[in-house]
Amino acid sequence: MASRHFDLVVIGGGSAGYAAAHTAQSAGARVAIVDKGPLGGLCILRGCMPTKTILRSSDVLSLLRRAKEFGLHPVPAQADLGAILDRKDRLIAEFAEYRAGQLRDPRFTMIEETAFFISPNEIRVSDGTLTAEHGFIVATGSAIPRSPLPGLEEAGYLTSDDALELRDAPQSMIVLGAGPVALELAQFFCRVGVKVTVIQRSGHILSHGDEDLARPVEARLREEGMDLFTGTRLLRVTREGNRRTVWFEHGGKETSVTAETILQALGRSPNTDSLDLEAAGIRTDDKGRIRVTADMRTSQPHIFAVGDVNGLHEIVHIAIQQGEIAAWNALNRGRPQRLMDERLKTQVVFTDPAVASVGVSEKEAKARNIPYLAASYPFSDHGKSLCLGETHGHVKLLCHPQSGEVIGGHIVGPEAGELIHQLITLMHFRGTVYDLARQPHYHPTLSEILTYPAEDLIDRLPPPGGLHHSPEIPGHPS
Repeated sequence: MASRHFDLVVIGGGSAGYAAAHTAQSAGARVAIVDKGPLGGLCILRGCMPTKTILRSSDVLSLLRRAKEFGLHPVPAQADLGAILDRKDRLIAEFAEYRAGQLRDPRFTMIEETAFFISPNEIRVSDGTLTAEHGFIVATGSAIPRSPLPGLEEAGYLTSDDALELRDAPQSMIVLGAGPVALELAQFFCRVGVKVTVIQRSGHILSHGDEDLARPVEARLREEGMDLFTGTRLLRVTREGNRRTVWFEHGGKETSVTAETILQALGRSPNTDSLDLEAAGIRTDDKGRIRVTADMRTSQPHIFAVGDVNGLHEIVHIAIQQGEIAAWNALNRGRPQRLMDERLKTQVVFTDPAVASVGVSEKEAKARNIPYLAASYPFSDHGKSLCLGETHGHVKLLCHPQSGEVIGGHIVGPEAGELIHQLITLMHFRGTVYDLARQPHYHPTLSEILTYPAEDLIDRLPPPGGLHHSPEIPGHPS
């Protein structure tokens, strides 16, 4: 069988893989990309873009139903799920076509096949093998795993992939899990007329973040008619005819919920089954995630892993950063390494109200003994949000207790995903609450609410003149 040699081989053509390939090729490297397709990656095909497209439809539907609140005649708005999906399919086809064109550009050698390692220095494709002077970058993303919950596989369920193709809405749905994907889809189906019940194992939804960010979302979901159980222990699933029942412990008692269908949204796993990582000597953790260092290297120093496959953060812009870092380090072994700096790690959940965070959470600060001061301010006491009728939630700032440097920003409320970028910009330049309070903010806007917790924190800080910048957060590269 023939062997082909490149400077760098990238396995996977999603957001992380394309970023790595583009970075390397721009530096003059001969790059091969291996992806069996369909081309586009999770974000475009089954993640960010299709979900945000359908969520826009349910957001508009929700506003139409609130017409009377704004002095308008009530509107008998109903969802046409087929038409919503048609719009989604048109947009996603355009996005995917554009990405496929990028991947098939003559700058790269695009190999649309499955690849697997046969040694640390060689991968196999159908017509031969590939080797790489500067190494390999694994960017194969994630997949939905089989669930160990007794009876679930036998009862049958929908995945998030299935939910994005569902043209006939069920009458009722049980959603297992309450992370970003679970909640976005749960609220969508609730708004289009499905009776939705969410069952969450942790004490509150969005369990990786602070509890105070979750509670306003919980309140809104219940207002919209959703049943929500938190602090549960899943026991088993049974099926009788076309009805499925989930049994779980809640409040010390065994209880159950029955619905037409189940949406299994308990998370994703690294997509590595076909790679034969053992042949490459690549180590994984107990959840199958490829272990990497801050420079994105695996246990094999010439093999890198980026994006969902390393499980650090299942977020597109971070996957892109990781891809760029891996490509740089692969091609520049003798030069200073580029490291992943998590100081500005950001996440947005596109529920209504939306949730957005950057930097350190209170939960994380306490766990890592990072000193901080925190202050928050509610949207229910803010002029512009009152005008908009969007009063769920609040903004919260965390700052260093001496310098006032902002080390974390959190928003649950209207346009949180847009507002968070003001705090990202401030933190990028290591700005303080003094800087935030001094910046002009147009009135009336949602953005000006961020100045209120800043002013609160200023009143609690020592007089200016001490530290200008905060010490580095432990574990973050300088």
